[in-house]
Amino acid sequence: MPDISTPNLDYNDMLDAWDLNDALMGGTFYIRQLGEIYMPRWINEEKEDYLRRLAISTLLPAYEETIKQNCGRVFADVVQLSENTPERIVEYSKNIDLVGNRLDVWAQEFFSLGLQYGLVHALVDHPRIDKAVVRTRADEIAAGARPYVTILNPKQVIGWKSKPLNGRMVLTELRIREVVVIDVESFGQKKIEQIRYILPGKVEIWRKGVGVEDKNVWLLHEAWETSRQDIPLVTFYTKSTGFMRGKPPLLELAHLNIKHWQSQSEQDNILHVARVPLLVTFGLAEGETLKIGASSATNFTDREQQGVEYVEHTGSAIGAGQTSLDTLEDQMRMAGAKLLRAENTSTKSVDQTEQETMQENSPLFTMANSLEDALDNILQIMAEYIGERDGGNVDVRTELDVADQSFNAPSALAIQSLRQGGDIRPIDAVRAYQRLKIIDPDATPENVLDELQNLPVVLSGG
Repeated sequence: MPDISTPNLDYNDMLDAWDLNDALMGGTFYIRQLGEIYMPRWINEEKEDYLRRLAISTLLPAYEETIKQNCGRVFADVVQLSENTPERIVEYSKNIDLVGNRLDVWAQEFFSLGLQYGLVHALVDHPRIDKAVVRTRADEIAAGARPYVTILNPKQVIGWKSKPLNGRMVLTELRIREVVVIDVESFGQKKIEQIRYILPGKVEIWRKGVGVEDKNVWLLHEAWETSRQDIPLVTFYTKSTGFMRGKPPLLELAHLNIKHWQSQSEQDNILHVARVPLLVTFGLAEGETLKIGASSATNFTDREQQGVEYVEHTGSAIGAGQTSLDTLEDQMRMAGAKLLRAENTSTKSVDQTEQETMQENSPLFTMANSLEDALDNILQIMAEYIGERDGGNVDVRTELDVADQSFNAPSALAIQSLRQGGDIRPIDAVRAYQRLKIIDPDATPENVLDELQNLPVVLSGG
């Protein structure tokens, strides 16, 4: 029987890929705990032998390292706020989530989760306030009540409903699975699972029934009204498959990494077998046994018919196994690098391709631009909470941006020459300087031009 904890069908469709991501991001210890889910037991392999093999298997962290490297490419420099960002939003950015994380640190985790799952959510919230005590904006500031943002792992967002409005889809319902820790008697603690059910203008908290006959019954724990007539959720996609749906962009790399995990275990096992020579006896009578050891001797009556010898593995299977592993690792490198490849038809030389660490039209660069939009939306919602019209803009400095920060003197001089010769308009010169990052790219060209034309007169004393 469906209840408030029943996930959407779309959620269930995405879960297998997300579980695969979690297994690889958890590392060797965690994937060992998952046992036969990602390391099947061989036919006729005893349980004890399987557990022994599993205990010495190690995971090559190709998927995890690729996620980290791509995050490093996107966050090559500190996140910057535009000049038009309100002072209070700038101050909030120093502790964006009310747990001490700056905006740039928070954004890195936000992007990393998006890169892992294909999408990630951010809930912009405001602490509940006592309207009898806090009546004005000044009272809110004095009470320290301010908007903040919380990252929601896509696994938490189990259900949603939406409708089209003004040409875009908007949320009408949202269900978030949470686990809260409460104090119990003495020094104990207890984990409680709850569902946060968000509607425009209202929030409800549902918890499993305590003290009722059916412990699995979900009961309304508390509810309150909010000032917003929408659901302040911002979703960042790295590989969208629909509204509130995504697919890990490095899923093929994840599958290859799992295959390597299984193949590496087989290779380690065959190496263990091959390194131990087998002792073989021949010519013994039925029921006859030998005692083998440094302090014992073996007596045979016929050297031609009886004897003992060691048999060793030829090693051909070892070489084939290692070749297979090497091939897998090459495939993983190719799958991991696909985010840096531009999806266009332009012809580039080999040298050009090797020199470009991240191309401007690569999927990773597109993700960085989408991240900027998501962060802008978050700041805008925060600004609306405090009565500001504009929340400003965020500039994510990617590896490509940082590489381009070196001063391009020839281009700057060319623009200056054209401007002085009257061949381009002043505003076009400003825009050109913005593309060279000499002038803040997020600044409004008209405002920059106005400031340049109305510089204050500085009088020097004689």
